Amino acid sequence: MGRFRGGLRCIKYLLLGFNLLFWLAGSAVIAFGLWFRFGGTMKDFSSEDKSPEYFYMGLYVLVGAGALMMAVGFFGCCGAMRESQCVLGSFFTCLLVIFAAEVTTGVFAFIGKEVAVRHVQTMYEEAYNDYLRAREKGNGTLISFHSTFQCCGKESSEQVQLTCPKELLGHKNCIEEIETIISVKLQLIGIVGIGIAGLTIFGMIFSMVLCCAIRNSRDVI
Repeated sequence: MGRFRGGLRCIKYLLLGFNLLFWLAGSAVIAFGLWFRFGGTMKDFSSEDKSPEYFYMGLYVLVGAGALMMAVGFFGCCGAMRESQCVLGSFFTCLLVIFAAEVTTGVFAFIGKEVAVRHVQTMYEEAYNDYLRAREKGNGTLISFHSTFQCCGKESSEQVQLTCPKELLGHKNCIEEIETIISVKLQLIGIVGIGIAGLTIFGMIFSMVLCCAIRNSRDVI
């Protein structure tokens, strides 16, 4: 019986450790999503009429998932400390939902990469053509594209030289830069989603083991 209770105590503390890690991971996901949205490569699109709102919507979902992870981590700690089957059962259900959501996010980040790249490239083509049709009006969207992706024009930068970043050295094809940068960003989002999904598996295992142990023995510490 002593070994049994010692093992259960070990599972309990493992679950507490997992929830602390899960809470920290949720904080990191929120920070990652906010940095992705308001800092880094994509920040200059926020004020433009043709900004990729679908991309930002995905980041908002990521921030929401991080907030949910923090809340779930907190309640998981409460369930483990109070040895509550009800709270642990709810914790398991929330982890299952998060697992499904993160796997879906990760998969779509990988398989939807080409669609996202084409969408942003089309936005650039439209801004590029609008500028060539009416250069005297300027084009804030095109300037934002060039500033964000640190590129200038397509095959040549001569026609849009006035909208190019002053600090840019040499010529960089924006169509190619868009594909490279968006692909890397979406791969990173996919890796984060799949990684968190893998982390939730351990939480579900620990919570169910402890929940079953509490049901079988009220002597669990």
